[in-house]
Amino acid sequence: MNKVIGLAVGIITLISTSKTYPVLAETPQLPTDNLELSPEVIEDSPVFQRWQEKIPNIWEDILNKPSFSTRLRLGYSQFPSDDGAGGISLGIEDIFIGKTGLTLSADYQISFNGDRLSVGTSFHYFLFPLGNYLNFAPMLGYRYLETQDYATDGVSLGVRLMLAFSRAGDISLSQIFVSPAGNDEVGVTTFSVGYAVTNHLRLSSDLQQQNSPFAKDSRVGFVFEWLL
Repeated sequence: MNKVIGLAVGIITLISTSKTYPVLAETPQLPTDNLELSPEVIEDSPVFQRWQEKIPNIWEDILNKPSFSTRLRLGYSQFPSDDGAGGISLGIEDIFIGKTGLTLSADYQISFNGDRLSVGTSFHYFLFPLGNYLNFAPMLGYRYLETQDYATDGVSLGVRLMLAFSRAGDISLSQIFVSPAGNDEVGVTTFSVGYAVTNHLRLSSDLQQQNSPFAKDSRVGFVFEWLL
């Protein structure tokens, strides 16, 4: 009971301290003396040590800590529009550029029969704080596409919508146009779902539709992702 009372007193003291001295240069410290904790507990707790140095802005941390991680991707692809040919996919997704909403992604997909190839890179600029569960990003990059019917390359422009329903999983929908406004413009729509099964391993699936004036192509991907 004494420990509970001590903890309550400590929390009240912490709140009153933060309200009483908002303009002081010295940062209020966590009143660990009132918590009746042993020095060993405090020394072994990074949280207590952090709060003693500076009381963190929890809301700011939540908003700015990304709700998704950088991921290395390795998977199997199937191309239903090419008689169900199989293939592989490699890539890296969302390399964060500093502490901004800008990320870089790159990917490579090829069928085993050589009829399908897609390789490219793109920058995504997320318009909302990275900690948001819902985010929206314009995309700019370069892509080369090759099928049985055509080959094209050029600047890719598009948008990406992401719903991170938890820190472990997310859903994303992207639409890009390769060589936009050209005679060989190709639109690529990708729908992805992923979920982390461990702290470092995630499973995901991609559905992709590729439309050009010459043909309509599809791809289904099953991917292992390593969270960095």
